[in-house]
Amino acid sequence: MVPPGPHGLRLEGRERLSVTGVLDVSGFDESTVLLETGLGELCVRGEGLHIERIDLEAGALELRGKIRELSYDEVARGGFLSRLFS
Repeated sequence: MVPPGPHGLRLEGRERLSVTGVLDVSGFDESTVLLETGLGELCVRGEGLHIERIDLEAGALELRGKIRELSYDEVARGGFLSRLFS
């Protein structure tokens, strides 16, 4: 398996999201999609979300729906707090 390239986001009109550097999809439903990336876990929240295209070997994912929020959780992947207390 080829490791995914650099992580990037492209949001078009809050209705279409393209993500690169995706390592895995942790979970998804119509309101939340959780993605593992090289920069931590990315949480996408919205309404009517669905994965239009996914290629984990290339690390690419395309998502459609009404996107309301994008947030990262870096602690799970060795972020600032884990470095501070190690």
